Amino acid sequence: MQYLMMIEFKQVSKRYPGGWEALNQVDFSLNKGEMAFLTGCSGAGKSTLLKLIAMLERPSSGQIIVNGAHLSQIPQREVARFRLGIGVTFQAPQLLNDRTVFDNVAMPLNIQGVPAVSVAKRVHAALDMVGLLRQVKKLPRQLSGGEQQRVGIARAVVHKPALLLADEPTGNLDPSLSADVMQLFEHFNQAGVAVLIATHDLGLIAAMKHRIMMLKGGQLC
Repeated sequence: MQYLMMIEFKQVSKRYPGGWEALNQVDFSLNKGEMAFLTGCSGAGKSTLLKLIAMLERPSSGQIIVNGAHLSQIPQREVARFRLGIGVTFQAPQLLNDRTVFDNVAMPLNIQGVPAVSVAKRVHAALDMVGLLRQVKKLPRQLSGGEQQRVGIARAVVHKPALLLADEPTGNLDPSLSADVMQLFEHFNQAGVAVLIATHDLGLIAAMKHRIMMLKGGQLC
């Protein structure tokens, strides 16, 4: 079974041990091929919402539907297959410091068992898209913070996902680099990838012509 991405949340709540309610009866949808921003202060529930979409967390109540498939009905053995349609990047790119840029980007393809010849072509293509083709043999510590973030983005898109989730991808970058990273996401969106970005940087996204959703206290407002 393959999953084409369209997201719908119906009265979704997420409570953690101790009683903290990260999300409270959230309703929202993201259409196939759409780009949107999820904003709110720290602790508003942005990261939790993205984790629920990627099935890194399970909701306490409510329904999450992706292209007509109820995530609660996807068995655990199918979760890895479901995630093949999703790319995820974080504020800290979480690169393996003892592996080259090439090896870091190739990880999703190697997990899928993609043949080595195809891996090389797709890794080079992904790095070319983010402007790092010449850095392919370097280690992460030899790169700037902005370059490391671009490696993380290349790794998130190398397996050609239908949906790209980004959790505070510009949180550690200066304004100029942040704008460059957002342009990359727009480039992927123009190629047909649905993009949902969690960010608290309202100034950065205010001029971008995409839908903005605000979370406050675990609720959309």
